[in-house]
Amino acid sequence: MKDTDLEFFRHLLTQWMEALLDHADDTVEGLLDSRENLPDPLDRASAESERAWTLRIRDRESMLIKKIRHALEAIEREEYGICEDCGEDISIERLKARPVTSFCISCKTKRESIEKLAGT
Repeated sequence: MKDTDLEFFRHLLTQWMEALLDHADDTVEGLLDSRENLPDPLDRASAESERAWTLRIRDRESMLIKKIRHALEAIEREEYGICEDCGEDISIERLKARPVTSFCISCKTKRESIEKLAGT
């Protein structure tokens, strides 16, 4: 992979992670500020449901941040864009579509087929 491509993905991944971390900070502040004592049970239930939904979204974002960090570490090790299964280059088009991927499309397709058969 060219140095310009690596720099493009480093910048993209860094910006993405910064945006996710900003969302996380906003969520913590929002949850701390929203400690209301709502007298109506329906209002309390609605507020609690909204908090749970927000936390689920942030949990998914936390997993994505881990993948972004893994991709940035792969860039530093000069292993970014190389499939972890077969060792072949991952296409630039695939990396642009899914910058945190660590598998080429062929290996990912095989993995998904196996997962589907296993029911996981």
